[in-house]
Amino acid sequence: MQTVYTNKEIWKIAYPCLVSLVMEQLIGMTDTAFLGRVGEVELGASAIAAVYYMVIFMMGFGFSAGAQIIMARRNGEQNYKEIGSIFYHGVYFLLGFAVVMFALSKWISPLLLERIIDDPDICAAAESYIDWRIFGFFFSFVAAMFRAFYIGTTQTKTLTLNSIVMVLSNVVFNYILVFGKLGFPALGIAGAAIGSSLCELVSLVFFIVYTWRRIDCEKYGLNRRIRFRARTLRNIFKVSLWTMIQSFLTLSTWFLFFLFVEHLGKEPLAISNVVRSVSGFLYMIVAAFGATCGSLVSNLIGAGKVEAVRPTILQHVRLCYAFVLVPALLIALFPQAVISIYTDIPDIREGAVASLRVLCTAYLVYVPGIIYFQSISGTGNTRMGFLLEVVVQAIYVVYCIVLIHHFRADVALCWTTEHIYGLSLFLFCWIYMRSGRWKGVTV
Repeated sequence: MQTVYTNKEIWKIAYPCLVSLVMEQLIGMTDTAFLGRVGEVELGASAIAAVYYMVIFMMGFGFSAGAQIIMARRNGEQNYKEIGSIFYHGVYFLLGFAVVMFALSKWISPLLLERIIDDPDICAAAESYIDWRIFGFFFSFVAAMFRAFYIGTTQTKTLTLNSIVMVLSNVVFNYILVFGKLGFPALGIAGAAIGSSLCELVSLVFFIVYTWRRIDCEKYGLNRRIRFRARTLRNIFKVSLWTMIQSFLTLSTWFLFFLFVEHLGKEPLAISNVVRSVSGFLYMIVAAFGATCGSLVSNLIGAGKVEAVRPTILQHVRLCYAFVLVPALLIALFPQAVISIYTDIPDIREGAVASLRVLCTAYLVYVPGIIYFQSISGTGNTRMGFLLEVVVQAIYVVYCIVLIHHFRADVALCWTTEHIYGLSLFLFCWIYMRSGRWKGVTV
């Protein structure tokens, strides 16, 4: 049981990824912080609307995650030229997918939201947000392929620069459009949606310019004229289909959680939006190590070092604990200081304390759960990852129905759903990785 990568080497890959994810989380925090000073309705509506957008976005992101696994495998095999073909086929597909999702969202969103949201004010505000936010599909889907390229080839420093540009632009756009500065009208929740979509456009432009000027495009086959080949796309789909469905399923149940909480009232929904945003920072740490682990597992298998996979996973779990437990403890000890960043509404600030503390304890099981799950994706067996996620999500939904819908529990108790999810995910994924049935999977 020996590892190939040192802790320092893992950190050098994970750190830029972590910074980029935290910066992306700051975009959601910016929206929440601005809308938390507009009103309770806008703060609650943005929770449902943002997760609704993420449900669709995660299907595109799931496709890019599958492409990332293949690019990482080719990188480990030193078959660099093939990476460009995978990248461009992913971009072609996701642009077409963005057109389809945009059209469907324009048509279905108003009909769907009116049937699932009880409060008419929250429903109207959510529709206003989504009307503008879905323009971001065209930018965020393509940017996801750039992110997959940089993680798959372990060049994650670029993600840090991109994320800084995104956050700064989002703060500026939100300040101008939400409150109506520099001669623009105050657009409220619609302004937050427009600002987020514009910052994704800025992110995509940055990726294109940076890649063209700073990356060895010839090495990775990015400067070649790529002809569309159905076979190449079909090979990507063999891996990506399951990550697409799995990503959609994960965010759909998260959306369901917020719908259940919305039925408890405006205040519990607003509280949950604040808790969701704070939790995002801790989750980004776990996600960074998870993405790094998945990429390195795929690289190890491509290099023929299968025996180092399980020790590398444990190495990531230990490192992630070292980085996530300290901020989780600080948030639990000083919740009011953190919550005050998001809102100045007294009832929400008081009500969010207990929920935030409950959420922080969930990371004891979240860390191994997410990292082991990402390691399964790294092996290329995304179908098994999907099947395990289905079982875990079924447990999660049943728990939500019983606790929130049936017993109408206090909002703090509702957040124990995250403990159930993390623990179930860890147990099922650990059993599978220990079985060794992932060995020999080809992509």
